[in-house]
Amino acid sequence: MILSTKTAIAPVNNPIVYGDGILFLGSCFADEVGSLSKGLGFNAMVNPFGVLFNPKSIANAVERLSRNIPFTHNDVIKVNDEFYCTFSHGTAFWQQDKKTLLDKVNDDLETASRHFKNASHIVISLGTSWVYQHKESGKIVANCHKMPANLFERCFMSVQQTSECLSQMLNQHPDKHFIFTVSPLRHLKDGLHENQLSKASLLLAVEQVCKKSDNAYYFPAYEIMMDELRDYRFYKEDMIHPSEQAVEYIWEKFVDFAIADSERPVMLQAGELKQMYQHHAFFPESKSYQSFIEIRNQKVQQLKERFPAVVIENLLR
Repeated sequence: MILSTKTAIAPVNNPIVYGDGILFLGSCFADEVGSLSKGLGFNAMVNPFGVLFNPKSIANAVERLSRNIPFTHNDVIKVNDEFYCTFSHGTAFWQQDKKTLLDKVNDDLETASRHFKNASHIVISLGTSWVYQHKESGKIVANCHKMPANLFERCFMSVQQTSECLSQMLNQHPDKHFIFTVSPLRHLKDGLHENQLSKASLLLAVEQVCKKSDNAYYFPAYEIMMDELRDYRFYKEDMIHPSEQAVEYIWEKFVDFAIADSERPVMLQAGELKQMYQHHAFFPESKSYQSFIEIRNQKVQQLKERFPAVVIENLLR
């Protein structure tokens, strides 16, 4: 008996293997899948500017990373008369003075830029076609930072605008493999109908891009959530975000889609070791726990020797 409609997914031509650099950019769904990838010891970086929702802000982030364009005092804005940030970053980057902010974002940029240049795969999760343009500067912002709504103009990126934005990004980096997905997270603040229009526009734009680009692939996270997981039990309590079970389910599909079969044994060992690191002892000084630590250290050494491409440090987070 078939109780759900399954999404047919053909794997990518150039799958990810340990040692490849991976950059996850975009919506909080990129955070979820990127963190799972990183947690298994892949050489992954996740959202160095914070969560990004619209195609233009994501393309701007890629441009800055590729050229390592530092942030200056001209990029700094004041938030709530108390904090400082930029229109390129999320709220987690707020600082209480400009120098601290600029030091942090430029240090992060330097690290992220190096990672981008060495990355073979860029995974982009598009969240919405709706963008907010700062009226005074004319900039499409990544985050409005809870500033008054009258400072921004809300605009809709058409299929053509999104397609051109993404195509330009791909053409500038023909050496990288881009995996696009449309976030299953619903933007209910836009309205249910507007959210559907937004997702539809993104889907059409990505379809155009993938058809004409050899280095672009589409992973159907949105379709999996809407069809295979069509039940509110797969959502968190807010009825918007996918539950942990749903994320895990989609992650398993992503593994089949994007990661080489040869890496499965490594992932299994890395996952077992990560679970060992997450174990918290009630009595750290006990002989049993000391024996556990010794076994764990032996497994770390074995993993390093057999699979040196695994980033052991990522298993600790």
